[in-house]
Amino acid sequence: MPCREDSRLKNSDFWRNMDAEFGANYSRMLADTLALTELESMTATEALNKGVKPKEVFAAICRAQDVPENRWLGVDIEPKP
Repeated sequence: MPCREDSRLKNSDFWRNMDAEFGANYSRMLADTLALTELESMTATEALNKGVKPKEVFAAICRAQDVPENRWLGVDIEPKP
């Protein structure tokens, strides 16, 4: 996903960022099992299903996992021509 000031993050971007940061297998397990204190102890999957913005969920996971803040925007994807 391109670095942007836009505050929106789609679910597909959320999963791309999760996979890039934690690996495809671990990201699913993490999303299903890590209770995020700042999101009322919901898991990422529960939070997304309840309508919490994907950007907020990804940031909460990053904070909980001590991911450096410079990686909270996710991976850079080359724009399609």
